[in-house]
Amino acid sequence: MPAVSKGDGMRGLAVFISDIRNCKSKEAEIKRINKELANIRSKFKGDKALDGYSKKKYVCKLLFIFLLGHDIDFGHMEAVNLLSSNKYTEKQIGYLFISVLVNSNSELIRLINNAIKNDLASRNPTFMCLALHCIANVGSREMGEAFAADIPRILVAGDSMDSVKQSAALCLLRLYKASPDLVPMGEWTARVVHLLNDQHMGVVTAAVSLITCLCKKNPDDFKTCISLAVSRLSRIVSSASTDLQDYTYYFVPAPWLSVKLLRLLQCYPPPEDAAVKGRLVECLETVLNKAQEPPKSKKVQHSNAKNAILFETISLIIHYDSEPNLLVRACNQLGQFLQHRETNLRYLALESMCTLASSEFSHEAVKTHIDTVINALKTERDVSVRQRAADLLYAMCDRSNAKQIVSEMLRYLETADYAIREEIVLKVAILAEKYAVDYSWYVDTILNLIRIAGDYVSEEVWYRVLQIVTNRDDVQGYAAKTVFEALQAPACHENMVKVGGYILGEFGNLIAGDPRSSPPVQFSLLHSKFHLCSVATRALLLSTYIKFINLFPETKATIQGVLRAGSQLRNADVELQQRAVEYLTLSSVASTDVLATVLEEMPPFPERESSILAKLKRKKGPGAGSALDDGRRDPSSNDINGGVEPTPSTVSTPSPSADLLGLRAAPPPAAAPVTSGAGNLLVDVFSDGPAAQPSLGPTPEEAFLSELEPPAPESPMALLADPAPAADPGPEDIGPPIPEADELLNKFVCKNNGVLFENQLLQIGVKSEFRQNLGRMYLFYGNKTSVQFQNFSPTVVHPGDLQTQLAVQTKRVAAQVDGGAQVQQVLNIECLRDFLTPPLLSVRFRYGGAPQSLTLKLPVTINKFFQPTEMAAQDFFQRWKQLSLPQQEAQKIFKANHPMDAEVTKAKLLGFGSALLDNVDPNPENFVGAGIIQTKALQVGCLLRLEPNAQAQMYRLTLRTSKEPVSRHLCELLAQQF
Repeated sequence: MPAVSKGDGMRGLAVFISDIRNCKSKEAEIKRINKELANIRSKFKGDKALDGYSKKKYVCKLLFIFLLGHDIDFGHMEAVNLLSSNKYTEKQIGYLFISVLVNSNSELIRLINNAIKNDLASRNPTFMCLALHCIANVGSREMGEAFAADIPRILVAGDSMDSVKQSAALCLLRLYKASPDLVPMGEWTARVVHLLNDQHMGVVTAAVSLITCLCKKNPDDFKTCISLAVSRLSRIVSSASTDLQDYTYYFVPAPWLSVKLLRLLQCYPPPEDAAVKGRLVECLETVLNKAQEPPKSKKVQHSNAKNAILFETISLIIHYDSEPNLLVRACNQLGQFLQHRETNLRYLALESMCTLASSEFSHEAVKTHIDTVINALKTERDVSVRQRAADLLYAMCDRSNAKQIVSEMLRYLETADYAIREEIVLKVAILAEKYAVDYSWYVDTILNLIRIAGDYVSEEVWYRVLQIVTNRDDVQGYAAKTVFEALQAPACHENMVKVGGYILGEFGNLIAGDPRSSPPVQFSLLHSKFHLCSVATRALLLSTYIKFINLFPETKATIQGVLRAGSQLRNADVELQQRAVEYLTLSSVASTDVLATVLEEMPPFPERESSILAKLKRKKGPGAGSALDDGRRDPSSNDINGGVEPTPSTVSTPSPSADLLGLRAAPPPAAAPVTSGAGNLLVDVFSDGPAAQPSLGPTPEEAFLSELEPPAPESPMALLADPAPAADPGPEDIGPPIPEADELLNKFVCKNNGVLFENQLLQIGVKSEFRQNLGRMYLFYGNKTSVQFQNFSPTVVHPGDLQTQLAVQTKRVAAQVDGGAQVQQVLNIECLRDFLTPPLLSVRFRYGGAPQSLTLKLPVTINKFFQPTEMAAQDFFQRWKQLSLPQQEAQKIFKANHPMDAEVTKAKLLGFGSALLDNVDPNPENFVGAGIIQTKALQVGCLLRLEPNAQAQMYRLTLRTSKEPVSRHLCELLAQQF
């Protein structure tokens, strides 16, 4: 940058600034500024032309006045005129004024753009840098459209100076962040990546920042940067501080560049090239080794630079999650920081160890620091560090240490900051449920939670304990006894009353034999809390009272007296009044048998995953780390909540960020319906089964089929249904399916749940179930970015004649998807007749102003409508012979693409939909199956035989059906699975 000579000093500006500073009042300052503005305006409008120095001086004064907070409405043209000057100082002031005061809608933009183009074409590096800085500072879309094509050319030009390349890379980065669609990188990609080999470290640093941003959207285009980044990182890590003298910061060589390179590598999986991977592992080991060396300086700048590289290295090791040795070493290194005197280092160490705890390689190493983490939870002054310690305890918990961790978190809860109490409550509830050694400990823990922090115990928590107690006969008596004792406390939280009301109403008879908890005592204890509770709790207690009449007839008169009281029958709340009237009438009119039938014990709730985890994820926000994900499960844990047992047809391993919701919502586990408000309803978003049905209700299959029936026109539900969606685009209106569409479809032939598609922007999850010729599919669209998707529109398209073969009803989704959010779309499917082509899913939206679109094949194949059929060996062979026409049989001999495992093969065949028939084939190693494909028009019987040859690593698959196209299609689908 050229030095400013003495002649460039602006004495008039210095005097003006001095006058402003010497003003005694705000009024004096405004008076002096108005006087100066009048003088500048007269100079600009005067007949005498001003020289460059005068323009520069007056423009500087205007800029200073603007920075003081006053509006400037003139002088812009004079600033633009300064851009054409050949003097650096005048041009610099012109660009500075424009960068600060000119907005993107100004009429002067065209003149400014012309001046910038002249400077970019001048080949004067100083002027080019000024122009690039101005483009980056303004950063408007208009400037992006004008210069987006020129800047990459300057960046990769062989004759560009290093300072110009540096400015060009950062300018391009600024434009890309503002308007990603304006930066055409296709032809420049390879040459931009090659900048990582540049000799000038400043150019490399700027290039890494640019590439890191670009590769997040187009990772495959920049994949070649991995080897170059590893090579550059290796040279930096292995160099001495004297080798990179100009870029050494307190004895640490190029710390900022090292951190940027490590972040760039985190955008990709581990290198596939063994040599590159080996070199990278060597670099990471070197960084870990250097962390153990004594510091070369006692100054904080040295330790900050050194630790920045170390933490980014550990982040990369965690990202790869493939090197057990490095993961354990990283854990040990972080363990040393847990007791460091610097609060920030302790915070970062706890945060990183939370992620390490989710890795199978380093989980045990993390557990060795449990005492230190517990001590941090108790003694840390900073609430954010204590919160990270709680997160780490949650992440490292398993069956071996669950009691200790839950006990410590309960103890901490008594003095915890109010801001994090709800989160601690949720974590304790999840851990107690997941790792309970026995049910009595779980009940004690939840009741302790309510006692210690009742205001922060959400409905999901106490609903959950009611579900578990209802489902477990061996804990019901203990729960009734414990909750009865808890209710005897003088100060009892309302949530405890709710739990006590439900449990005693259902299982109070189990403790009624003890005189200390006789029926009258139970009723008296509950009723003593009645007048202190909210309307919703009183409604629940009234339901408990009518249950008592059924369980304990001796309490009937007392309870009827309560129900008959004027405070109930004439209650201002209609819900309480209605319950009192109905329950009083029911107890008076109904016979003992009718009363016992109406008020029978609640049936067990369907086994489902806990909704508390969903609550915790919502509490932590979209960026919740993997420590909150339930992906790492303790092999020895048997969830007492009755978590969904995986079967061969439902096992799937979605990515950690997949959040596939359940198929149905669960009602509140109240003794009787509470309708006083939607806030009282439990919506178990992770439910995997239907709500509890009365014993005389429809079977689950009938309920499922009835759910899929469209509402009748006169039905009230029809009035609530979504209006008819706009006409779907035809196949000609959408692009072709993505290249990997067939591969993605094949993954779902034998399973119903999982991640259908995922890239840097979007994740699409699928959860579906099929019965007879009907199906329901839930699509989950997750925005993986922090930017909102606009005009989001997923559409199902029927190519060819599929419209007559398959009916798909879709519900519209919101047109905007916030960053980190997920939306759900429900599809009702009916198979009208056999089909060969799956429907297409077209997803269109705008991201950062740029239109995005992709087309996938929806995982709906003909085998989804299989109904398994059991038959004896004689019936099978008789039917096999009946399907003996050549066109009814399809056969394929193919080589195994996966290890030939009998259990895996069996699971895939069951997932395919057919029933497996034992003792039918003379060769016990062969697999025989039978099923019927259900369509609305007809049923297609299907028999299959799979003959594995382990020695030759080959299969022979034979299918016979009553329709030729179905035989061939099923044979192709199934063969691709092996």
